[in-house]
Amino acid sequence: MAVGVTSVRQAADEEARAEVDVLNSRLEKTTQLTKKIQACLGRLEATGKSVRDVAGPLSGETKKLQVLGSNIEAVLTAIERLRQPADSKNDEEQIIRMGPDKAGLPNYLASIKRLNKALSDMKASNLRSTQQTVAELQRLVKLGNTQLENSFDKLLRNETPRALEPLHFITKNKPFPVLTQDKLARLGLMNSFVAGVYRQSNPAGAPQDSPIAKIYIEIRSQYLSSALVNLATASTSTAKKKNPDAIYRAGTNGIGTYAQAMEGLFVAEYENICNIFTREDWGPVLEATCQSSLVEFGRTLRELNSHIKAHLTTDCYLAYEIVEIISQLSNNLERRTGELKSSLAASLKPVRDTAKSSLAELLEDTKRRINSLQSLPLDGAPMPIVSETMQRLQTMVDFLRPISSIMVSLGDGGWKSAVSSRGGASDAIPSLASFDIGADGKEIFAHYCTDTIEALMMGLEARARLLLQKKPVMGVFLANSVVIIERMIQTSELAGLLQNRAGVLETWRKKAASLYADTCKDVSMHLFDVIHTSRSGGGGGGGRPTSGQGGAMVDSASILKSLSSKDKESIKNKFAAFNASFDDMVLRHKGYTMEREVRQMFAKDMQTMIEPLYNRFWDRYHEVDKGKGKYVKYDKSAFAAVFQTLY
Repeated sequence: MAVGVTSVRQAADEEARAEVDVLNSRLEKTTQLTKKIQACLGRLEATGKSVRDVAGPLSGETKKLQVLGSNIEAVLTAIERLRQPADSKNDEEQIIRMGPDKAGLPNYLASIKRLNKALSDMKASNLRSTQQTVAELQRLVKLGNTQLENSFDKLLRNETPRALEPLHFITKNKPFPVLTQDKLARLGLMNSFVAGVYRQSNPAGAPQDSPIAKIYIEIRSQYLSSALVNLATASTSTAKKKNPDAIYRAGTNGIGTYAQAMEGLFVAEYENICNIFTREDWGPVLEATCQSSLVEFGRTLRELNSHIKAHLTTDCYLAYEIVEIISQLSNNLERRTGELKSSLAASLKPVRDTAKSSLAELLEDTKRRINSLQSLPLDGAPMPIVSETMQRLQTMVDFLRPISSIMVSLGDGGWKSAVSSRGGASDAIPSLASFDIGADGKEIFAHYCTDTIEALMMGLEARARLLLQKKPVMGVFLANSVVIIERMIQTSELAGLLQNRAGVLETWRKKAASLYADTCKDVSMHLFDVIHTSRSGGGGGGGRPTSGQGGAMVDSASILKSLSSKDKESIKNKFAAFNASFDDMVLRHKGYTMEREVRQMFAKDMQTMIEPLYNRFWDRYHEVDKGKGKYVKYDKSAFAAVFQTLY
């Protein structure tokens, strides 16, 4: 049993030793393999290092070659691109030499744009080899622009009339002509290109200085000037009247038609400009285009102003008319174009200043003319200066709109100072609102009228006191003047303006009546008695009955019976003196030159003053000549009849 176990154990040990031997053998092989692998890795690492040492520089060179290749390709591409303009130069030159008309404007403009682009690229390259091509491209671009400007000039000249008659459009109320839409489109395309080039090369340049703008301004300014020249001449020629002393009448000067033509032409020109030029160029180009016409217009107004100043009393109204017409023209053009207001204001300034100063000058002229009178009519007839002065005021009402504006600018009473009436340095034209005839403008003008009337009457009174001296004829003279003034007010539009200012005339009417009444006082003195009579004889002779009391209440015979012979002689003398003075007064009254209203007024005043006194005196003393008429020339009815002949 034991032997069997031992045998088994031995057998197992042998088997284990055999497995160990196998493992040891495999381990040894693994160790050997590891050593071989390590040796291989060592050799591989040495080989990799050699490869890195060799491949590193080779990679850098490869990258350099790649960059060089890229640069070469870029240079070739750039050269190819630069060669393209040079290669296509002949094609573009052919288009340019054909001109915009033959090549077609869009095609022509596109060619110039391509040339400009190519020129810009070649300049940026700065290659010496392209300098000749750059010069050739510059020459082509310049030629293209020149031909474009020439084409603009030709087209515009062909479309601009050689002559135009403004009266045809004014009288028929037709709009002034503008360029056709197709021509405007072509002109606008040309301008947009040339103006763009101009702005690039001249960023600070004025719009009106671009080549296209200069061409437009030259052609169209000549057109406007030639269209207006005849109207300018007509405005100055119509100012010269056949009768230099005739008062200017509204609308008889050509300035109104001149202004209408200017407005129509300038508005039409503005429409053309708006279709050709860009928005920021409209104003400057319009101003420049209209400048020569405005210069001529200013010269015309200066000539008219010289004429007005030389004939101020008759032609000041032309100044008022010009102020209104040109102010309206300025407002219309500003509303429709937004331009030209300052230019028109500068042209109008001399005339406007004359219009303002005329108000004071006319007052001074009235005073000078009165003071220069060396004699006055001895019959009290009115002087022509009265009706002439009122006629001047009547005519002013026809120009109330501009006069109201001038009055407002002067201020109430501003005409009293010659300095203030000459106006300030401002060239501004008042706004449209200032031409509204408001209450202020009317009131100020009404004040001017009353100042004129007052100055007229004061001057006439002063001359009358110096030259006529006698109060009755002075009264007739002043009353005639008052009546003429009043009549000319009532028969004109002055009536509405001066209806609340009648007091000034009433004062002078009373003064005239007071002066004329002086002769009545002298006549009436003969009818006052200081005879004291007794109250016997049933007379009550000391009473002083009024003219309304009849003879039944006064017994003339009883009164005379109570008088002494001396008193009776005195009564006779009084009757005789009264008759003589009364007849003389009647004769002189009939001999005076009086307006109908004056004659009636004075006759009534005389009758009111003298008749009651005479009737009282006649009632008391008419029996002094016992009805023989030797002393008592008039009974009461005959006396009243005399006055009826005086009306």
